[in-house]
Amino acid sequence: MRTDRIFARLEQEPTRPPDPAPGMSVTRKSLFAVTLAFYAAVVAAVVQTTYLVRLDWQLMLFRPYKQWPELHPFLDYFVVLGQRGPTAVLVAAWLGWRSWRQRTLRPLLMLGAALLLLNVTVGAAKLGMAREGPHYATTIGSNEMWLTGDIFPSGHTANAVVTWGILAYLASTEVARRRLSVVAAVFALGVGATTVYLGTHWVSDVLLGWAAGLLILLALPWCEPLAARVEEHALAYWRRLRAAGRLVVAGVVPAAGTAFPSAAAERRTAGARSAGKPPGPPVRHVRTAYAAHGGPPGRPHAVRPERAPVAPTGGRRQAAERPANRAAPLGPRG
Repeated sequence: MRTDRIFARLEQEPTRPPDPAPGMSVTRKSLFAVTLAFYAAVVAAVVQTTYLVRLDWQLMLFRPYKQWPELHPFLDYFVVLGQRGPTAVLVAAWLGWRSWRQRTLRPLLMLGAALLLLNVTVGAAKLGMAREGPHYATTIGSNEMWLTGDIFPSGHTANAVVTWGILAYLASTEVARRRLSVVAAVFALGVGATTVYLGTHWVSDVLLGWAAGLLILLALPWCEPLAARVEEHALAYWRRLRAAGRLVVAGVVPAAGTAFPSAAAERRTAGARSAGKPPGPPVRHVRTAYAAHGGPPGRPHAVRPERAPVAPTGGRRQAAERPANRAAPLGPRG
């Protein structure tokens, strides 16, 4: 067994690998539009109490958990793969390791953006439509809308789509992306079907949960520019803190106006070294103490050199201050 490869995977990469963020291609936009139309169709079908609501009631009255009780112990644990807390912690730990190894905050920032979108969109839909679940249904054949529930769409299903799907979204190779897409699809489909088996969700809840999670994954490229700006500022601030900390440890207090290299300058220098070219002149961000005294932050503070005071023009010094050994004038006064 090659342990050297295993230990090599645990170390930081010398430079940040090129990992271009995906953009909103025509295919992605088309999938987003189709998924959004499917989302609207499911909501309309439930609100109008169509065939989809009848299917919900048929499966609910069938009670799958009583038809196959031997699956119940396993599926009680399997549905945890769709709960927000455990899955978010597990995925955040993996993406945190990737962020440390690849020297980038993008994986963690995109996970945070996806979970924020998930909480806002799915939470608003749950509270807005207020649908009751199968265990709290009151009238057979009704859509149970606008009551006191919060199960439409299924949060377990949408969370499974997002938390496992973002691993495929952030994959660094095409092979890894395909494999992780299959894993995410299996977990998302399995969690959704499990909630129907346990009787905690209608079929329409699960369909809408799949659509809600897929919409978030397809919309993530729109969040990439903001995440890049946040990463740039965060890494620049962290480098300034580390540089200042090294100076303080060495016994040197950084003076006002100390220049530290920016993140863009360091990336250009690293790229030039990898290409075998001499690096250009570094571009530095200068933060001076002049802004603390009310001046503009981008203008350096002018320091006047120490010198002896100059007497004003035409001033007279007193007699006691005149030199005593001054030579007498030559010749008679005129």
